[in-house]
Amino acid sequence: MTTFALIGAGPGLGLAAARRFGTAGHHVALISRNTQHQDELVAELALDGIAARGFTADVLDPASLATALHAAAEGLGPIEVLQFSPVPRADFMKPVLETTAADLDDPLAFSVKGPVTCVHAVLPGMRELGRGTLLFVNGASAVRPNPKVAGTSVAFAAESAHVAMLHDALAPENIHAAQLIVPGAIRPGAEHSSPAALAERLYTMHSERGAFRQYSEPMPA
Repeated sequence: MTTFALIGAGPGLGLAAARRFGTAGHHVALISRNTQHQDELVAELALDGIAARGFTADVLDPASLATALHAAAEGLGPIEVLQFSPVPRADFMKPVLETTAADLDDPLAFSVKGPVTCVHAVLPGMRELGRGTLLFVNGASAVRPNPKVAGTSVAFAAESAHVAMLHDALAPENIHAAQLIVPGAIRPGAEHSSPAALAERLYTMHSERGAFRQYSEPMPA
């Protein structure tokens, strides 16, 4: 049995994705800073018969990310699917004219160095399996820069470029890299952007593959 590793485990999209991939037969590695949230999610997933474990790491600490992913693979089985969907901090979202060079350090570490670290940690196992999926979830500023949220606009654009290059470079190895853009808020009950709907879309992106970038719903005009 292989493992679905979730970076940014929380009670919304994270739980829904963990449930969807766990129901499909994967073990689940929940990676976040908050051990209490991990324990709560593990207990909830256990009610559905899903084997899950929590692993503590900080996206801004590459060493902790690599350690958590290696521990997950060793404890649960090789990682076949990685989902990178942590929620950016509010202070990443300053207006462009108030954003200094120093203000970009953490957003870029979060959205570029974090994903690069994760990919390098899981690629050897995926290559050994002969297959794998790398899923990245971003907001609208990844494709349409928003001067009100300069940090995420710059960092998400860089993350998008990285994922696009991964998509092309890894396709010959049967490893699929893809990005899901969620233009608006994730809302329970929303037709296309509820946690359950997004989890289903992510699972389809894994199982059916396709284009590098998909949208949960059309971008607003």
